[in-house]
Amino acid sequence: MYLGSDEWGDWFGQLPGWRSARPGRDHVTEHPNVTLVPPSGDFVFTRNQLPARTHTYIDLAWDVHWGEDGLPTGIDMDLDVVDREGVGVFIDDRDEWDEHRVQFGYPLDIVAQLETLAGDLEARVRATAAPFDEAVPDAWLARLAALTEGQA
Repeated sequence: MYLGSDEWGDWFGQLPGWRSARPGRDHVTEHPNVTLVPPSGDFVFTRNQLPARTHTYIDLAWDVHWGEDGLPTGIDMDLDVVDREGVGVFIDDRDEWDEHRVQFGYPLDIVAQLETLAGDLEARVRATAAPFDEAVPDAWLARLAALTEGQA
C-alpha cells in the first residue's frame, strides 16, 4: 500500500498476512513493514517492525523507478545490507555478487559504485542515520497502522 513521500522518497507498507512477491522470493509477511524507494533508484530500504528478526533490509538495485503498472520496478544487484537480531549489521550475498559480476560482465565503474554504496549504506545503518534510524520508519509504520486499522 502506498503511504506517501517525504524528503527520503516514496514509502509503501505491508501488514501481517499480506503476500510479498518478487522474482526468487514469495512469502507472507509476519510483521508490519515499510519500504522506502529513494529518488536515486539505487536501493530499496525495508524496515520490519519488531519483533521481526530482520529489522533492516536494504536491496542494492539498479534503476528502481515507477513501472507502467504503477509499481516500483528495478534490477536487484545482489548486494544487501541487513540488520538481523543476533548478528548485527552486515553486507549479505557477497558470494552472489562475486559470481554475477563476473558471469554478467558488470563494468568496473558499476562494480566500484555499488561496492562503495554498500559500504556507505552499511555505515549509515550502523550509525542509525536517517532514514535508517527509528524515528523516520516508525512514523511511516504509524501511518500504515492508522490507514489500515481493522484490516489484516
